[in-house]
Amino acid sequence: MIKKEMIAMLLAGGQGSRLGVLTSKVAKPAVAFGGKYRIIDFPLSNCINSGIDTVGVLTQYQPLRLNSHIGIGIPWDLDRNIGGVSVLPPYEGSSGGEWYSGTANAIYQNLEYIENFNPDYVLILSGDHIYKMDYEVMLDFHKAKGADVTIAVMPVPLEEASRFGIMITDEDRRITEFEEKPEHPRSNLASMGIYIFNWPTLRKGMLALKDQENLDFGKHIIPYCREQGFPLYAYEFNGYWKDVGTLSSYWEANMELIDIVPEFNLYEEYWKIYTKSDIQPPQYFSMDSVVDRCIIGEGTEVYGKVYNSVIGRGVTIGKNTIIRDSIVMNETTIGDNCEIYKGIIAEKCLIGDGVKLGLGDEIPNETAPHIYNSGIVTVGEKSIIPAGVSAGKNTVIYGETEPSDYENGYLNGGRTLIKAGDM
Repeated sequence: MIKKEMIAMLLAGGQGSRLGVLTSKVAKPAVAFGGKYRIIDFPLSNCINSGIDTVGVLTQYQPLRLNSHIGIGIPWDLDRNIGGVSVLPPYEGSSGGEWYSGTANAIYQNLEYIENFNPDYVLILSGDHIYKMDYEVMLDFHKAKGADVTIAVMPVPLEEASRFGIMITDEDRRITEFEEKPEHPRSNLASMGIYIFNWPTLRKGMLALKDQENLDFGKHIIPYCREQGFPLYAYEFNGYWKDVGTLSSYWEANMELIDIVPEFNLYEEYWKIYTKSDIQPPQYFSMDSVVDRCIIGEGTEVYGKVYNSVIGRGVTIGKNTIIRDSIVMNETTIGDNCEIYKGIIAEKCLIGDGVKLGLGDEIPNETAPHIYNSGIVTVGEKSIIPAGVSAGKNTVIYGETEPSDYENGYLNGGRTLIKAGDM
């Protein structure tokens, strides 16, 4: 029988609805990041850098791009005969198929996969955070404490603590209480959604609660383990960690990469971030181009001026075009004489000549101000914006738009332009 000390189960089925049109056709972990990567590259790279060679990736929502990106795991050295990476979608059983209905339910549906490796420990990860972490150090802590469950936590400002699952611990870091999004938090140690379980403990918890609707780690499995008297410990992490679950946090995390001294460094030799790389020609910068404090992906051609921006692979930026404080994803073409300020433009868009995005004052978005805010202009994947039109701040554009969609050539700030059939 195969025996692995620890395997990882990476939850990558999330829709990421707070990313709006960026995730209407793609799972959140597959969203492009940093001009070269996809969000899921970070936990996958952490696994291989931590010596974990067996990873189950649980997919659900819009899995196609995620599946083709991961493939058989070659970029992460996870193409192995024993272990390696396995994509685990919800499957059709003899009594019909069943969607994953909660984080722990997804693991429960893959009990057989875990049992194949007979692990001592199971590491549970999220596929949608940006960070570098050595899971081996966390495992050493878990063993030293004699824990059944170890939860990675990080200190957050107390005024933000009510947004998280909060751990209350004693001086030995043993968890004495666990509060899910408390109104009046008594601690600032927030759960990062990263858990190490002794496999028998996790198995027992899932079997005991298998009929629970939307079986979830934070709401069900961890409280169950506490009630059963299993020792739970909090492993404190003090590195960079970013939940890129909103458009503003996604924009901020990209912009932090181009700080003069970036808090999150993509260029460290000892902790590389691996990704599937398409074969691309080198970048090209014309004689008239200007590039200042940017990340520019392979195969990108710049004929205009780009400042403080993250530009993906295979992008074309036309003559006399100015881009500032923006994210432009792979294979997008931007015409001549354009101006783009604080934009997030998804993959494979076509922006006509003379288009201006991000003009005027900030006006709250009319349909989803909780998603489209912070003055960002968001353009969904494969959108077409015709030549000569303009749009204000907090706007969202998605689909093959035409000049007639822009009243007098202008989409007012806060407006939503989504063509029917494109969602």
